[in-house]
Amino acid sequence: MLELSGASAAYGSVPAISNVSIEVGEGEAVGLLGANGAGKSTTLRAISGLVRLTSGSVTFAGSDLAKLPPYKIPELGIAHVPEGRQVFPEMTVQENLEIGAFVPKAKADRAQTMELVYQIFPRLAERRRQLAGTMSGGEQQMLAVGRGLMLKPRLLMLDEPSLGLAPVMTDVTFEKIAEIHRMGTAILLVEQNVSRALSLVQRAYVLESGRVIMHGTSAELAGNREVQAAYLGI
Repeated sequence: MLELSGASAAYGSVPAISNVSIEVGEGEAVGLLGANGAGKSTTLRAISGLVRLTSGSVTFAGSDLAKLPPYKIPELGIAHVPEGRQVFPEMTVQENLEIGAFVPKAKADRAQTMELVYQIFPRLAERRRQLAGTMSGGEQQMLAVGRGLMLKPRLLMLDEPSLGLAPVMTDVTFEKIAEIHRMGTAILLVEQNVSRALSLVQRAYVLESGRVIMHGTSAELAGNREVQAAYLGI
């Protein structure tokens, strides 16, 4: 469904990712792992069209994403939940969710999708009229994921969903992501909590200095001595 082939990108003259090749199949959950600055977020931004490729290709369901403006990419069914949540603080929970259904196909089913989001995240239903900026970090993360779901995506890209969350909220967040995946949505997960990520995804790629240095199934990577030493503290 999603394929990056030999993708490279830069910020000005500074290379960010180099020759990155990854795939995500229909309904699959795939992880992007690595330390800070490894190129994980840039890879997601390249898929979303927020960073343009300097070489290589990125396709989704047969469409060449590199030829599309960023605002057209969500119409294909790709939702990007960025690092740091980035909710609209002066808008209510419901207004934030409504904004997520901005493409015509999603807008037509907005009420139905919102009820589904409220079923997955009951706390959002309880606080639908609350200003997003007054919510806790964990609640804002729920809202960010829920806003992504309002697009009715085929692929949900999550950038560091556990960042800054208390352990109990991290548990809840990963439980909800797993629930979303079981509903058939493909997941591309960027996450520094490697052990938690590997418990959720089927496969993962490890990035270092903008390059993919290894990939494999979750079990293979969890049992890999290099991964254990570098990321799992074993």
